[in-house]
Amino acid sequence: MATLSSRGFLVRAAGLVLGAAMFGGIAHADPVEMPNRKPGLWEIKVNAGAQMPAMTMQQCTDATTDKDMATSFSPMAKEMCAKQDMQKTATGLVIESTCNVGGMTSTSHTEITGDFNSAYTVKVSSKNAGAPAGVPAESATVMEAKWLGACKSDQKAGDIVMPGGMKINIKDMQALKGMLPKK
Repeated sequence: MATLSSRGFLVRAAGLVLGAAMFGGIAHADPVEMPNRKPGLWEIKVNAGAQMPAMTMQQCTDATTDKDMATSFSPMAKEMCAKQDMQKTATGLVIESTCNVGGMTSTSHTEITGDFNSAYTVKVSSKNAGAPAGVPAESATVMEAKWLGACKSDQKAGDIVMPGGMKINIKDMQALKGMLPKK
């Protein structure tokens, strides 16, 4: 298994967490809208290939969480991404994007299939130019999400439980914007 430098691992991990949590916050000029997920507890399995170990996280959402994520992260996405085109297909959605994070340009093709009430799959293939050491020039990530039922009694909307039990809330992730490397 290939290993990543600490910085590369953190860049990929942060990207996967943000991707899994905020794919609904994609900013685009097209009239196609990302559907909101069914409220409750979602299990999200992320497999990024040999570059990073697979991980499973859980996210609690309610009727407004996905919409709030779109509102919160849309300005950040617009700032980082020169292109974000979303098209509805017979099986779901396809998104073509070109984004710049810390001097790395990532061109991605994303396919989203399934049902936002029970299960969906997100497949992302990316080509990265100017990637820091340890970040691959090309990557493929698959996220499989499954609705589990009601959120647990100790969870609130926006909570994400990461591998190892660490809990973060997506509403607090806006603070990450200030931590991203500048262009």
